Amino acid sequence: MGLAAVFAGIAMLLIVLGFVYQLFLLVAAVPFIVTTYLMWDHASGRFQARIRQEQTRRRARSGPNAASRGPNDFEGFGPGRRSATNTDSRRTGRRSRRTTPDQSPDRPSAREAYRTLGLDPSATTEEVKDAYRRMVKEVHPDTESGSKEEFKRVNRAYERLSD
Repeated sequence: MGLAAVFAGIAMLLIVLGFVYQLFLLVAAVPFIVTTYLMWDHASGRFQARIRQEQTRRRARSGPNAASRGPNDFEGFGPGRRSATNTDSRRTGRRSRRTTPDQSPDRPSAREAYRTLGLDPSATTEEVKDAYRRMVKEVHPDTESGSKEEFKRVNRAYERLSD
């Protein structure tokens, strides 16, 4: 942040001198202004957060093409997706199992979510909400016995059951 402040000072000096002496100095101030903004953006963490948000948005928008699933999931070129699939799965007759949004590795099954909240599957929405509030108070990272991972697990379970 200190270096960004130096560049901001230089930019302001060039702007003032540009208005007082010569307008060309305003043009010379533009790179300093841009550099100041980028340095501040990077130092404050907003640049990295914006990049992560854009990556998440792109993943959510991406369709069923092979390149969008990741670098290790490329199925090759050809007349169709079936032409480049694993030949072992064709021989054994087994299909590869793809995860749906409900089956993502982070997201627990309904049974696991009920077990995490300490409820039986016949629980009502109010019971789920009460159990969630009780569990969050117990496992919140700010408490003495709290755990960040446990807190995330309880949140994921509640999200699963509230959908």
